[in-house]
Amino acid sequence: MTATLNLQDFLALHLSDAQRPALAKIMNDIADACKKIAIAIDSGALEGNMGSLANENIQGEVQKALDVISNEIFIESNQQSGFIAGMASEETETIIEISKHRRPYGEYLLLFDPLDGSSNVNVNISVGTIFSILKCTHAEPTLNDFLQSGSQQICAGYALYGTSTMLVFTTGNGTHGFTLDTESGQFFLTHANMRIPDDTQEFAINMSNYRFWQAPIQRYIDECLVGAEGEREKDFNMRWVASMVAEVHRILIRGGIFMYPIDEKIMKQGGKLRLMYEANPMSFIVEQAGGAASTGKVRVLDIHPGQLHQRVPVIMGSKNEVDRVVSYHKKSKK
Repeated sequence: MTATLNLQDFLALHLSDAQRPALAKIMNDIADACKKIAIAIDSGALEGNMGSLANENIQGEVQKALDVISNEIFIESNQQSGFIAGMASEETETIIEISKHRRPYGEYLLLFDPLDGSSNVNVNISVGTIFSILKCTHAEPTLNDFLQSGSQQICAGYALYGTSTMLVFTTGNGTHGFTLDTESGQFFLTHANMRIPDDTQEFAINMSNYRFWQAPIQRYIDECLVGAEGEREKDFNMRWVASMVAEVHRILIRGGIFMYPIDEKIMKQGGKLRLMYEANPMSFIVEQAGGAASTGKVRVLDIHPGQLHQRVPVIMGSKNEVDRVVSYHKKSKK
């Protein structure tokens, strides 16, 4: 094994004095939770946990057994440090309070999607966990303490449960990827300072929604489909995994653009993806790797949330492609 810098050593070297020891301990707890979730996913079929449950989550989505298991693991694992004052999960309606005796020095808030892309678990396609850390301004956090713009994030990251388990995160000083060594149980730095190429020939979008999209998105996709014979003078490849973690990870590795734009079907709810649990943390990660993230009209990280489960359109990835889509929205507005 050529990778020698483990997660703990990396945090000790790269976190500022003000961030240690709190953020290091929080990240260790998150890493432990992700390892437990990876095990739960690996053994899901053997233990009969791959099916759907009769109940729905707050998003109105049918829950998988692994959704509930992952949510419970993440909540329990991240109450240990004493630095978390409160949590919010995509799977729960309201904020999750931490008992006072378990957070004597709680100064941070943790928001998370415990199992992104869970519809894929039955077909053995990569899924993940997404998390976001905010500073807490009050000893007893309320809903308003959570409603901070993405630019206020202290740390954001995701775990990818694929051919290997990876932990990718940023604290505002670049985006870094760690791979789990199953023998030692440690995450080792394998992808330092990940960078997204400015240009790409790959896009990820759910083409079945084409007829519902607004004109700027249709224009961009039409150009990609025409390929070398059209205005872009190059051919594009399309990808769609239906797991945001998998889509963004591919972009971090080799470039691309991921889009879940607004369309007629989801206009009333504001978009498909959750701002606090998906769009904000992933936008922070992408921007720190040199990419861009927008709704098509505004930078995602500049949005001030109005509610915990707010949804937004998302366009993120290689900067030049995101800028092109944004320019089409501006022209359409004019």
